[in-house]
Amino acid sequence: MSAPLIPETIEQVFDPAWLTEVLSISHPGVEVTGVIPGPKVERVSTNARFTIEGTIPEGLNPHLCVKGYYAPDAGLSKAAGIPEALFYRDVVGRTKVRTLNCVYVDVAEDGSNAVIITEDVAEAGAVFLDSLSPYSVEQTKQSLGQFAELHAATWDDPELLATPWLAPRLTFVMRARGLPEINHNFLGPIGAKVPKEVADGELLMSTLAKVPAIADTLGPLSVITGDAHVGNVFIDGAGQVNLVDWQVCQLGQWFLDIGYHLGCTLPVEERRTNYDALVTSYLEQLAAKGHEVTLSDDELRLGLCCGAVYGFYLWAITMKVDPPITTAMLERMGNTVADLDAFGVINAASK
Repeated sequence: MSAPLIPETIEQVFDPAWLTEVLSISHPGVEVTGVIPGPKVERVSTNARFTIEGTIPEGLNPHLCVKGYYAPDAGLSKAAGIPEALFYRDVVGRTKVRTLNCVYVDVAEDGSNAVIITEDVAEAGAVFLDSLSPYSVEQTKQSLGQFAELHAATWDDPELLATPWLAPRLTFVMRARGLPEINHNFLGPIGAKVPKEVADGELLMSTLAKVPAIADTLGPLSVITGDAHVGNVFIDGAGQVNLVDWQVCQLGQWFLDIGYHLGCTLPVEERRTNYDALVTSYLEQLAAKGHEVTLSDDELRLGLCCGAVYGFYLWAITMKVDPPITTAMLERMGNTVADLDAFGVINAASK
């Protein structure tokens, strides 16, 4: 058998001979004779659903989805998919986190491209969310449990700590976009619901620059999603909360995921009412998996402020999402940052 290659086009993905070769690695005996393309979503990456026909071994779902970089302008963005592919290849098996079931993954030796094939959960009734989707406090507790599973299973793992591609990347987060994008959002209709006291792009960027050093003082590293918003959650056909989208997974402190997730998952008033109880829920679920957080109340608040500012920044620079979604996320994250006095807390701690 020849070495699997990473397809350069979606048509190559749908080649029955290629699919037979790569799927036989995990499911010997498969023979794909036909492919029925399904819906496709293409932004920077391409997510394309499809169904295979032919000899399908027991245990292989014929309804599949490929994620790769096949858009004409994907270009250098192809490398952005490497961490996600490596997560499915090297990390997810260490955890019990609920996510997509990967049936094939390959990464180019030079780190320039990757391909991921998963089961098509949408065909089985899964619903992918965004900030406009209904999401309850109880569901938030479920997603916090999945973050606890991810963090606990990778908590200060010596092998992962020495894995180069997982090295923390917070210090690089401001390299791609910055003040022009933030001002575009804050000064336009998308940022209209951001509280005035935090609608300051320069203050946001200067405060975020202090987050990596502060976070390093507040505890051990785990694998974090790095983009813990509610749009990276899906509800599977059984009604269970799952995490998805691992493109910026990296080593980091748990509160970077949790401060971000709690800041954007619920509408403002509902978050205010339930915030403390949800923080406690996460800490209890983490403790049940063997890891106690020993931070003082002030340190705990500081860590959660770091996560909130990080998430606020990521949505302040967002340009390619439907405006109503970005508007809702900035309203939620901005109010969380204001309610916590996150800018003040972080800047005071850095003196």
